[in-house]
Order: sequence, then structure tokens, then C-alpha cells
Amino acid sequence: MSVGKVSDADFEAEVLKAEGPVVVDFWAEWCGPCRMIAPALDEIAGAMGDKVKIVKLNVDESPKTASKYGVMSIPTLMIFKGGEMASRQVGAAPKQKLQQWITAAV
Repeated sequence: MSVGKVSDADFEAEVLKAEGPVVVDFWAEWCGPCRMIAPALDEIAGAMGDKVKIVKLNVDESPKTASKYGVMSIPTLMIFKGGEMASRQVGAAPKQKLQQWITAAV
């Protein structure tokens, strides 16, 4: 499984109405730390397979969703379960820490 992309237009269908847990990475093209954690998220998505869906939301292209969930700084990662935000992590973290956080929430 690879990391997908979502926008304001399909956030509800892809994240809020998803079957299982979804990790959303709120990021932007110009954000260095966002680009730093991208490979780690790709690896986690591959390792966890169907247990969790990981998607990225570009805050510049989809500001409505970012402001709805109070995203003030990026990267901000959120885990959604059953249409609700279950957990949030702000800032870049090493792959091991990200994986522990996702595994604990899932």
C-alpha cells in the first residue's frame, strides 16, 4: 500500500467514511520537515498494509479541511477512526516514533 492523496473535495469520502483507521498527513510542498517524514510514511504504509490507510492533504490546495481541524503548523498528522479524529501529532518525528504512534492508535 502506498500513501494516497486527499483534498477538501474527497476528504469526507476517503477519510471520514473509510472502513478502517486513516492517518492524514497535513503538509505543503514548501515544508522541509513534511518532505523529511514522507519516506518514513511510505515505508510505514507498506509495512502496515491493510491495517491502516495513510493519505496526505496539501494545506495550500485544501485550506478548508486544514482549518476545520485546527491545523496551525505542519506537518500535523491525525488518525481518524469511524469519522472522528482519534489522535494528533504535530511536527516531524523519526520513523520509529511515527510507527509506534500509529500502531498504538490503530
